[in-house]
Amino acid sequence: MKKLTVKQPKLVNRDKPLLLHDNAKAHSAKKTSAKLRELGLETLPHPSYSPDLAPTDYHFFLNFDNFLRGRKFNSEEAVKSAFENFAGSLSLEFFRKGLSCLPEKWQKCVDSNGEYFD
Repeated sequence: MKKLTVKQPKLVNRDKPLLLHDNAKAHSAKKTSAKLRELGLETLPHPSYSPDLAPTDYHFFLNFDNFLRGRKFNSEEAVKSAFENFAGSLSLEFFRKGLSCLPEKWQKCVDSNGEYFD
């Protein structure tokens, strides 16, 4: 966090949240974008088809997949309950950890000039 404070103070000293989401049509639609601007929310651009750069994909769902591994559900209600149990067990540190990986992932993307990499 100290390095971020020095290198990118605008990201640390904020009075409004910075919104990070993928570029799915629902998130990038003109109406949605206009509403976010109206609310004073800043969004970070996200390249197309880059699940490795989306915290929900590489952090949240990876852990959710591990949580579900080996389980079987007999009803939709059981699935909902499992999700609620998982989501309710997550700490603030869990989300911090997922977001803290972003600068390194973004840099890897920049270093590869946007080309595919493993």
